[in-house]
Amino acid sequence: MTVDALGNPTGVHLTGGQACELDGADILLPQLQARIIIADKGFDAEARVLEPLREAGKQAVIPPRAKRLQPRTYDKELYKARHLIENFFAKLKQFRAIATRYDKTARNFLAAIHLACSYIWLV
Repeated sequence: MTVDALGNPTGVHLTGGQACELDGADILLPQLQARIIIADKGFDAEARVLEPLREAGKQAVIPPRAKRLQPRTYDKELYKARHLIENFFAKLKQFRAIATRYDKTARNFLAAIHLACSYIWLV
């Protein structure tokens, strides 16, 4: 999931339950128009995330993982805005069918997410 600077959804990609979050990033990151991308430590992957963003002329505000051999610097003040995605997920979980995943198929679950995102955009 991606959100804009106001916390409104801009992109959704549904992956399998055991897939890592980088699988969704491979799909969503090339579509982003923003110049600054804020993400958590899970996206600290040089070849899959950081390098493509650098080549596209975008700034990545992603803290380095603890096990990283050469720690990178990142803008800690900009990173404070990452709460917007967490707030969005809190809004999304207000929809009971999404929070408990009642839908049996991925297609129906994704449709419910799109419907909830539309509602959040409108409100």
